[in-house]
Formats: sequence, structure tokens, C-alpha cells
Amino acid sequence: MRVLAFSDLHRAAPAARRLVEMSQEADLVIAAGDFTNHRQDLAGAMALLEGLKAPVVMVPGNNESEDELRAAAPDGAVVLHGQSAEVAGLRLFGIGYAIPVTPFKDWSCDLTEAQGADLLSGCGEVDVLITHSPPKGVVDVTSQGVSLGSTAVLDTIKRVKPPLVVCGHIHDSWGQSAKVGESHVVNLGPTGTWFDIEPKG
Repeated sequence: MRVLAFSDLHRAAPAARRLVEMSQEADLVIAAGDFTNHRQDLAGAMALLEGLKAPVVMVPGNNESEDELRAAAPDGAVVLHGQSAEVAGLRLFGIGYAIPVTPFKDWSCDLTEAQGADLLSGCGEVDVLITHSPPKGVVDVTSQGVSLGSTAVLDTIKRVKPPLVVCGHIHDSWGQSAKVGESHVVNLGPTGTWFDIEPKG
């Protein structure tokens, strides 16, 4: 199965056009959050993605809330935030928002590590774990050398051992990948990343 995954579009029209074109070759599209900026004009961000080949699975970033994304998402898109779903034969679990809490104050949709761990506690065996925030110490370093990932996400990866984890959030680590045990972790960014995944069934 051919899966196209991206994160952190932030209403970038050229990137959206490329993703829509690329998606015509995809069996599944995964979007790991931050479609807009500062929770403004999410509908406009979704309009940029019109034409994405279904099925589409999304998690909210810290620039849009779960409720806002569910209201604005394209018809047929699956929005996950602390939930699992089977889509196109793949078992998926998704959690959005920034974990841990950012310094961005009132506009940012954030979770504490404890809140994140609570939402992640329902994650069982999956083919793909979709998170907005990266795991602590893995594809999560800023240009200043600061690690901003989530211990709750890291602990979940160690517990569940998903074959693939896709995330975003930390822009300076876009395009980077690493292993946590046997789990392949990729910080996506908005350019679109291809994966060939065989469902375990």
C-alpha cells in the first residue's frame, strides 16, 4: 500500500498544490497536523487541500483544535485525536496537539505530558502511530539544539512498538528520521513523504 504523509502545511499554497497532485498516486493520505496558523482561517487551509485523494486521515496540530478540524475537514476524512481507526486496511492511532505545553499561550492547542499519556493509553497494536509532536529525543531538536519532543509519545512507542511513527511540529527537524527500537520515526514536514506499508492484518 502506498501512503503519502505530510505535516505542518501552515496554509502554504504551493506545498498544498504539490500534495494534491502527489495524492493521485496514493492509497492513503496521512496529515499530522498544523494545517493553518494561529487557529485562523482553517476553512481556507482545507480549501487548499481540495482534491486530496481519499481516504484521508488527519490529526489536529497545535494551530487548530480537534473540534475546529472536525468541523472543517473534507467530507470523508477521518480525524483522530486519542482514537484508533482502521482505514484502507491499516490500523492507525492518532493524537494531535503539542505535547508538552508550548510557550505560545492562548492560541496554541497543547497537552501536558500527563494529558497526552492519558489519551495515548488507548493505543494498542497498530500499523502506524500518527502524532503531531515527536517523541522526546527523537527528530525533535530545534536550530538552537533544544529537544522539544514528548515523553508520553516516546513511552507509547516503546510500549506499542508500531512499525511506523509519523509526526511533525518541530520544523527544524523536518525530513529527519530515526529508530526507537524497531519503530521507524519520521518528522514529515509539508513536502510529502512516501511510505510503502503492508497491513499486518
